[in-house]
Amino acid sequence: MDKLIIRGGRRLSGTVNISGAKNAALAQIAASLLSPEPLTLTNLPNVSDVHTMLKVISHHGVQSRLKQPQQSLFLQSQHIDNFDADYDTVRRMRASILVLAPLLARNGRARVSLPGGCAIGARPVNLHLQALKTMGAEVDIQGGIIHATAPKGLIGCHIILSSPSVGATLTAMMAATYAIGETEIINAAREPE
Repeated sequence: MDKLIIRGGRRLSGTVNISGAKNAALAQIAASLLSPEPLTLTNLPNVSDVHTMLKVISHHGVQSRLKQPQQSLFLQSQHIDNFDADYDTVRRMRASILVLAPLLARNGRARVSLPGGCAIGARPVNLHLQALKTMGAEVDIQGGIIHATAPKGLIGCHIILSSPSVGATLTAMMAATYAIGETEIINAAREPE
């Protein structure tokens, strides 16, 4: 679309249904990997990124059922049977990096390919990885794949983010759910998602 022309002079009226925020939905879908308990999300936006994230988590054994009219989603992550997220799975969407922390926290190990590109420029994942290292994870990148292990579990700590990254804040929060002790995130992002 090159431009949008709006001619006013008329009173607006009517009803518009607003769906939930895409970025919040992506993080909540990834967070479903944390618990074996069933989860229901409602008011999901019907956008391609949501469907891509559902494909990403399905590779880990998560069962999902989406009801279109209400945009409600049932997720069951009882049996996680795959701790690897390869490039073909994650290349379509940068937010797929959000599966790293839940897989690592719940299972003590994860292998996740570096995510695909971003239309708004370079956005490295170093803050995500630093947060996990601060919690005691061993993190290595080999051939474009992040190898993360925490054989003794993650440890609660003070995480200082050099910038208030939404993704790194989400990573730290999800990892902290299984960490031993209390975690404090300093300079955390404060966006609604």
